[in-house]
Amino acid sequence: MLQPSYPSRFLRFESSRDYIPWAVIVSMIIAAVISLNFQGRVWWCPAGDAMPWSFDIWSQHNSQHVIDPYSFTHILHGIIEFWLIGLIFSKLPMMWRLVLALFIETTWEVVENTNYVINRYREATLSLNYVGDSIINSVADIVCCGLGFAIAYRVRFVLSLALFAATEAILLLTIRDSLVVNIIMLIYPIEAIKQWQTAGM
Repeated sequence: MLQPSYPSRFLRFESSRDYIPWAVIVSMIIAAVISLNFQGRVWWCPAGDAMPWSFDIWSQHNSQHVIDPYSFTHILHGIIEFWLIGLIFSKLPMMWRLVLALFIETTWEVVENTNYVINRYREATLSLNYVGDSIINSVADIVCCGLGFAIAYRVRFVLSLALFAATEAILLLTIRDSLVVNIIMLIYPIEAIKQWQTAGM
């Protein structure tokens, strides 16, 4: 069974080189912010609501604040990436595994907010009025991925799996969507699922 490793230098600064992965992470986030800005993404919710969270996925506030129900799917991204990267790149130092995970996440945030993917969300998923994430929301999603990576680092595989299953179940019960369902609907939309989701509007 997969087990986490706990290298002593992970998330610690014991030499000047320990700052390099963090510098790379900050650079990736800055590059993503610049790219999102060029794509025309807004910095914050156009409605002007200053609340840091929004939990109504059917409102204009969805994906425009710091936290929303989909933030939890990005935590799951981090958990999945921790175990997959560890399995494929077992000799890669832990901090560089985190860099790789966040590279994947920042790349997805940029791709997710292209017009093609935004229109795909509108056509195939329950996100009928999706206009893309705000830049702040995208940065928060990247942070959530890092949080998921850190959580998986601290717990065993079985607990990671249990957390993944529990999060999926809670999201399905509360918003009729989840990471797995979202992936299915993006790749191979199922009309029965979409009808069940929109019935909760």
